[in-house]
Amino acid sequence: MDSLFQLWWVFPAAIAFSTVALASGVSGALFFSPFFMLVVGLSPGQAVGAGLLTEVFGMGNGLRSYVNQRLVDYATARWLLLGAVPTVIVGALLAHMVPSGILKAIFGFGLVILGAFIFLARSPEECVPGECQGALITRKSKGKGHTIIQAQDGTYEYPTCWRPPGVLLASTGGVLTGMISAGLPEISTTQLVVRCGVPPRVAIATSVFVLAITAAFGAAIHALSAEPVWSVVAWSIPGVLIGSTIGSRVGKFLPAKVMEKGLGIVFAGVGGLVLVREFLT
Repeated sequence: MDSLFQLWWVFPAAIAFSTVALASGVSGALFFSPFFMLVVGLSPGQAVGAGLLTEVFGMGNGLRSYVNQRLVDYATARWLLLGAVPTVIVGALLAHMVPSGILKAIFGFGLVILGAFIFLARSPEECVPGECQGALITRKSKGKGHTIIQAQDGTYEYPTCWRPPGVLLASTGGVLTGMISAGLPEISTTQLVVRCGVPPRVAIATSVFVLAITAAFGAAIHALSAEPVWSVVAWSIPGVLIGSTIGSRVGKFLPAKVMEKGLGIVFAGVGGLVLVREFLT
């Protein structure tokens, strides 16, 4: 009980992290896992598990909104889940099997790469749907028909994409999410827009739906593979519920593009800090 109240400061930190994450459109786990590892002092496996569990609860508001607006492409989501769910389980198990030093190295390099990706990549809203489809994808997608999404704000219609590359990319994102609690939404959202020509709003909603289910599986495996850190998540979960509500309201008033670039630098810097602390101290 004493350790629970000693960690009260996780609560305001969780509010701040989830507010910024939701307002900028960046995965909240990119904040929580390094925070749990570097500041709270959890082991890498515990930090990733606590980060995923916190993210699952924090995604509730956004996911409910997208489902109510009928923006989720469930047919595409099923294929992405086919790749992401088994591999997030593998990644979560590996996170508790590999030595702590190796996992920290993977975590650090992963943050650096994801930070660079966030900084350099265009947001899905700025991408032209289908701009990187390529001749092979175009040829393989012929005869697949069209997908029609009857959303509250209108009808979205686009050619149904060839599925195997998306499953492979989702599998890669699933492993990363299981091991370092991030990677799946960054990979899946962009590839849906630029490779498959999915409208950005539908791509984002579908990726959030896929991530929510995948993260739940990953969090469950982490909880079963190691002792859950309830004294931490008891503060982070209420904080993220409040922060996600604030972030969804203030996000439209903030310069999201500028925030994304700044956060990309921050995440790359944190990844570098993890590597320095592991190998140079």
